[in-house]
Amino acid sequence: MTKSRIKIREFRAEARFQRTSPQKAKLVLDLIKGLRVEQAINTIHFSTKRMAPVIEKVLQSAIANAAYISDEQDLDVDVDNLYVHTAIANEGPRMKRIRPAPMGRAFRYQRRMCHIIVSVAEKRKATNVTNDAGSTGVVRSKAASGRKASAKASK
Repeated sequence: MTKSRIKIREFRAEARFQRTSPQKAKLVLDLIKGLRVEQAINTIHFSTKRMAPVIEKVLQSAIANAAYISDEQDLDVDVDNLYVHTAIANEGPRMKRIRPAPMGRAFRYQRRMCHIIVSVAEKRKATNVTNDAGSTGVVRSKAASGRKASAKASK
């Protein structure tokens, strides 16, 4: 069986040193993971979280990067066929602050920051592969074929 390896091209954008905790940013990022770009923008637009406009801006930047790089490098990228490949919020530096406490003491606390990374990629279509016998079939992932084999074995 012959397989054609097509490398998926990713286009990414970052927003660094955002003044929120990574946990709060991940709440919005988890909403858009795996969605088509148009659907992800609509989802973020109607979100009530404070980080939603920042993440929408990063997503728009990733889409613009895809359009720009595809024009510059003569790639065949359909911007309407993009989806959110990865959306992560990494921890940034922490600002150490002091809060007054009773009896003249001071309590330390930390203001967290995060780095938001969004990457988009183009959806791959199922490719036809010819077997040695000459019949054609659709390529399946190993996980999907493994589940079918284990289901047959359990019957």
